[in-house]
Amino acid sequence: MKSQEIRQQFLDFFESKKHAIVPSAPMVLKNDPTLMFTNAGMVPFKEYFLGQKKATNARVADSQKCLRVSGKHNDLEEVGKDTYHHTMFEMLGNWSFGDYFKKEAISWAWEFLVDVLKIDKDCLYVSVFEGAKEDGLGFDQEAFDFWKELIDEDRIINGNKKDNFWEMGAQGPCGPCSEIHVDIRSAEEKAKISGKSLVNMDHPQVVEIWNLVFMEYNRKADGSLEKLPSKHVDTGMGFERLCMVMQNVQSNYDTDCFTPLIREVEAITENDYGKNEEVDIAIRVISDHVRAVAFAIADGQLPSNNGAGYVIRRILRRAIRYGFTFLNKKEPFIYKLVTTLSKQMGANFPEIKAQKQLVTNVIKEEENSFLRTLEQGLILLDGIIKNTKGTEVSGKKAFELFDTYGFPIDLTALILSEKNMTLNESDFNVELEKQKNRSRAAAVVETDDWVVLQEDTEEEFIGYDTLATKVKITRYRKVSSKKDGELYQLVFNMTPFYAEGGGQVGDKGYIEVDNGNVIYIVDTKKENNLIIHFAKSLPKNPTQTFNAVVDEKQRFRTNCNHTATHLLHQALREILGTHVEQKGSAVHSKNLRFDFSHFSKLTVDELRAVEDFVNARIESKIPLEEFRNIPMQTAQDKGAMALFGEKYGDTVRAIQFGNSVELCGGTHVENTSDIWHFKIVSESAIASGIRRIEAITGDATKDFYFENNRAFFEIKDLLKNPKNPQKAIADLQNENTALKKQIEGLLKDKAKNLKSELINEVEEINGVNFLAKKLDLDAGSLKDLAFEIGTQVENLFLIAGTENNGKAGLTCYISKNLVEEKSLNAGQIVRELGKLIQGGGGGQPNFATAGGKNPAGIEEALEKAKEYIS
Repeated sequence: MKSQEIRQQFLDFFESKKHAIVPSAPMVLKNDPTLMFTNAGMVPFKEYFLGQKKATNARVADSQKCLRVSGKHNDLEEVGKDTYHHTMFEMLGNWSFGDYFKKEAISWAWEFLVDVLKIDKDCLYVSVFEGAKEDGLGFDQEAFDFWKELIDEDRIINGNKKDNFWEMGAQGPCGPCSEIHVDIRSAEEKAKISGKSLVNMDHPQVVEIWNLVFMEYNRKADGSLEKLPSKHVDTGMGFERLCMVMQNVQSNYDTDCFTPLIREVEAITENDYGKNEEVDIAIRVISDHVRAVAFAIADGQLPSNNGAGYVIRRILRRAIRYGFTFLNKKEPFIYKLVTTLSKQMGANFPEIKAQKQLVTNVIKEEENSFLRTLEQGLILLDGIIKNTKGTEVSGKKAFELFDTYGFPIDLTALILSEKNMTLNESDFNVELEKQKNRSRAAAVVETDDWVVLQEDTEEEFIGYDTLATKVKITRYRKVSSKKDGELYQLVFNMTPFYAEGGGQVGDKGYIEVDNGNVIYIVDTKKENNLIIHFAKSLPKNPTQTFNAVVDEKQRFRTNCNHTATHLLHQALREILGTHVEQKGSAVHSKNLRFDFSHFSKLTVDELRAVEDFVNARIESKIPLEEFRNIPMQTAQDKGAMALFGEKYGDTVRAIQFGNSVELCGGTHVENTSDIWHFKIVSESAIASGIRRIEAITGDATKDFYFENNRAFFEIKDLLKNPKNPQKAIADLQNENTALKKQIEGLLKDKAKNLKSELINEVEEINGVNFLAKKLDLDAGSLKDLAFEIGTQVENLFLIAGTENNGKAGLTCYISKNLVEEKSLNAGQIVRELGKLIQGGGGGQPNFATAGGKNPAGIEEALEKAKEYIS
């Protein structure tokens, strides 16, 4: 049975049990500060479990894209090495929000596996929670009784808290669970060892296939448990593992979830799968990782140097280095797999088909970039090896290569082993742990339990219509972090404060009591379905009524910038073409940022046309047309585009300014004329096929033009107020060019005169002709001089210092034979000596330069250079 049929049978089965079938939510999360990615099927439904929103459907089923590479659920380092862990995987799930509970969840799971899919029940084992004394929880007798009606008692296993009590995190909804395990070993293997003894022992053919979680508790900050108001069911079945069972193979990678990708990797790299374990692991890593990276990009998350983007970059780089090391691929190739992936999964996940070209471009660019990093790292590692006395390489040096240059430590270890050398792993791990501790300390957030003042009602946002209203605090809690210090999170029964979302910054303002005392709201964010107001302190009497007031000036400026992003989007599609799609935005009170898909840098004329287009709409005084709570199809019929990576409900809000129509939950001006003026301040590339425009509006543009006008008159004043400033500047530039040429000529003559003088100052030290000197030359002349002396003096080690405009410079030249014979490396030497001038540098083994801000350190650096040959 093919994977598509298996997925459809699951959805059809639960539809017959009166479950609403919903599409997969995006894999990248935007309104959950506790998670970067959807790491389990229940994540899109957290607000229902937390009681923050009432479910539209009490029964739901889906196939959810999940990613497990960070935090508590981190499978990254297992991926590829075994046959059943993955970064991205599909989780088939059925959910009950206060409706059915253990009996139905257990009986339907059994019915689907045994009666519908015809899995031999003698291959199945189930586990039930044995209890946990520390939590005051006993054996799950209820689940046991339901199971023993379906399966022999000797196939029911008592599971401990680690395996059979599921928790969302350190705090939050949780409950006992029943796991279903499948044993797909041969009859001979089963006869030797009972499958029961292999459950939860990481055996590749005795694996957990389905977890039925009975959510009935809430874990509080102090570790205690309290009963949830309603009981819920949260089940998750590994789709790839189910396909392994149904397709009668011994590995997830032998299913048709992966075989098309594996065949393509074999064809591209000319490596055969199944003949060499190292090659097999590499092919599995690449086939798995390309799925995770491609779907993350399609969901709107580009690789970057921080947050979720860094995780995606790390996954891709792991795949690249496996290809580089074990498949001997020194050029980009992973991007070519996107076509296969799109054909394979596009029918069920249309985002991968729609975003295919963007995903391909981004992966190719990332591959090129990291392969350059690997090439540079190999040169640096070669230098470290040459300068190592003995066979053990310093773990500290290896960590610097890993931390500063991104060179993988496993690749370092592999190269060293090939050269019969070892790595001081303990020193490396010490440095790594120091870095992790710094990161952990910065990221630690201590969160108290919610103090509930009144039963939750769904919090109403009224900030589209008013910026001030009377509110009551329904719940609050204290949070502490190294970054922000101590803050209080407040939830109101209604609020005029806009919570950060859709690229728009959260509102600031204050709440006021009757006596005039105020507590400032410094930010507003959304956590699942709660609007969280961050306050600097807690009111003495939090049960009273407050006057909540939004900062009107900041909101207005933010409105101007948000409306401008809509007009900018329209302008780009009109001027550049309809291939332009929004890929991200950031709307603040001071400025706006807009990311979009486009294949080339915008010309000056295109940028001017975009500005003119937006400003024409501002001058046209177009009024806002707002459509609240309309069906999604109605909004799309009006021309509104749905953005990939966004999660939309059954009803949406659409914003229209003339022909600009967008789905948007943000705040806007009443009329485009409120924006006053729009000005682009920069345009740049942020990834292959992705451009970024930064712009300003309103008061910021007034300040921009005022500063430019002031600077213009200051320049005119410096030029003695010429009638034609442009001509005066051009004359100065021409004169400057002519003078530079004269100076260059004089410096070259000076260098020639210096050459014979410097050759006479060369001294021999241990067979090396050494010269260290502080010189008054520019970088170009000094380089020419060094190479000229090098042609006349054999075995030369030259180090020169320069001072220019308060900056220090070092230049190092080493004859090529010394690089090989004495293991001297100019790049490494100037990097070390550069610390003495409070700077750094690098270059080739025979020529390198460094720059710094401490000229006083030049003499010490020149003196220390002798140590390399003494």
